[in-house]
Amino acid sequence: MEYKIPANTRIGHVHLKVSDLERSLKFYRDLLGFEVQQYYGDSAVFISAGGYHHHIGLNTWHSKNAGPAPVRAAGLYHTAILYPERKNLAVILRRLVEANYPLSGASDHGVSEAIYLDDPDRNGVELYWDKPKEYWPRDEHGNLLMVTVPLDIAALLQLAM
Repeated sequence: MEYKIPANTRIGHVHLKVSDLERSLKFYRDLLGFEVQQYYGDSAVFISAGGYHHHIGLNTWHSKNAGPAPVRAAGLYHTAILYPERKNLAVILRRLVEANYPLSGASDHGVSEAIYLDDPDRNGVELYWDKPKEYWPRDEHGNLLMVTVPLDIAALLQLAM
């Protein structure tokens, strides 16, 4: 019998190797708004949204004061942070624009709208919200048709006003 992972399985958290905890906290805590749940000595910190034990672990166990991982190597492409509503995505986009934080991209994928950027260690970060499932594009056979087209940033920012 073919095994399938249970449908309600979720990715619980991600651990990121960073070179400087405080610099990373300025990004994840101070800019993106994650809350510190626990410091693990002076080499790791666990952060989350809404009081969960941790959605993201930041650690310097093998990376303190190191440079970023090479772009052209195997490894994590990005961490995707899913916002519950489109307006939440608009608000964080406004925060990023006001902070003059550089974006690396912004796309409408048909199923979601996404903003792309790098954290201070050049770990990729995707901030996105999922469109309602009934609006996801499908072909005549019901197969999902994800796309990558430019995101209407101006329209999204209008929601943050």
